[in-house]
Amino acid sequence: MGSTTLAVARQYADAMAAKDFATVASLFSDDIVWHQPGNHRFSGTFRGRDAVNEAIGAQMAATEGTLDIAITGEPMINDSLAAFPVHFSAKRNDAEMSMNGVDVLRVEGDRIAEVWLFSAIQQDEDAFWNAG
Repeated sequence: MGSTTLAVARQYADAMAAKDFATVASLFSDDIVWHQPGNHRFSGTFRGRDAVNEAIGAQMAATEGTLDIAITGEPMINDSLAAFPVHFSAKRNDAEMSMNGVDVLRVEGDRIAEVWLFSAIQQDEDAFWNAG
């Protein structure tokens, strides 16, 4: 299981870094659950591939494509879970955001079944998404 989890995590990381959201979406199970932290308009739990793709697309649209997610370390694998450090940044109106975080994936078969996102300074991320 760990080798499949690692392979899926690497595909996800590479696709996110390349902003290849078609490939990202192809890695999601039909009933994926996505946990977006915080207290802003994109926060919440999204269920299903369409809802997750819509949420990611809305963030890209709000930042006019400036949302950048860089994987900053190797994926750490524990059976069906993968965790990796990330750095994300974006610009929106006159606001800017740049911080570290952690993405955690749960893999079932060869698909991502669940994602948890963690932000180093959640209140700063909330302020960014809630600005203007």
